[in-house]
Amino acid sequence: MIAYLAPDKFLPELLEELKDVKSVHGNLVLTDGPLQSSVWAQCIWLDAQIIPFESITQASKALKALGKFWALYSTENHRRAQLIQDQLPKLRPRVMDFLSPLPEDNLGAWMLLDKNTLLASPTTNSRFPLGEVQFNEDKNTPPSRAYLKLWELFTVYGVRPKPGQKVVDFGSCPGGWTWVLQQMGCEVISIDRAPLEPRIEKLPRVKFIKTNAFNVKPEDIGAIDWFYSDIICYPEKLLELVQSWQASGLCSNFVCTIKFQGKTDFETLKKFLALDNVRIQHLHHNKHEVTVWIKAPSSS
Repeated sequence: MIAYLAPDKFLPELLEELKDVKSVHGNLVLTDGPLQSSVWAQCIWLDAQIIPFESITQASKALKALGKFWALYSTENHRRAQLIQDQLPKLRPRVMDFLSPLPEDNLGAWMLLDKNTLLASPTTNSRFPLGEVQFNEDKNTPPSRAYLKLWELFTVYGVRPKPGQKVVDFGSCPGGWTWVLQQMGCEVISIDRAPLEPRIEKLPRVKFIKTNAFNVKPEDIGAIDWFYSDIICYPEKLLELVQSWQASGLCSNFVCTIKFQGKTDFETLKKFLALDNVRIQHLHHNKHEVTVWIKAPSSS
């Protein structure tokens, strides 16, 4: 069995995309069948097993026999679950620095289905407890917390530009993404109707253009290495913008945030998923939005 853990508030979105659902426990969806691609899963339990037990010691021994490090997902019988967790090797906080190597040790995940039954997976798809990625945040320099989405994408997924590459940051105000891209050594064209924070605009290798991103034609900018967008707009408008740049042949690498206005726009999300070389994921630092990246096969 395979289980998929939804982020808080996004269980309906996860259920919308999964097939062969067996049962739901809190935000955890247990399924039969092979591994499914998922936009909305925060953590995937790759080898979920149901294990009956009688005592706390028996439960902890069963988990230790399957793996060393375990993250607890607790939905009921919280005290009993914590007593079991306390008998397992202590899991140190996995708080990352930007672009630091990922933790090497595999993490299992487990929960109590009832007082005497646990659900455990010795392997998951994340090196972070229940997929919750935490950073040593810079709380002074960036003008907003939006920068954490790029930190997560660059550090955890390895999707990042090279120093010296030319990039465009659409919808850049107040400048969180522009700041990250500048720190990566990129030449940044930063575009928004609202002004950048002055100290961000003054950074080396940053050129700010005050205009509506949808009024900018690809030929106005010319060839770029990466297209970045954190624009607040309807998903279909973002899709049109991406497709116009793809059609121009002036950019092959894209990172965008699809921001949903009210209900999740599954129809447009499916259109994004149909694009070539695309991956879409609800990152830990996303809100009611998902991150899209399209990376040309020859790019690094």
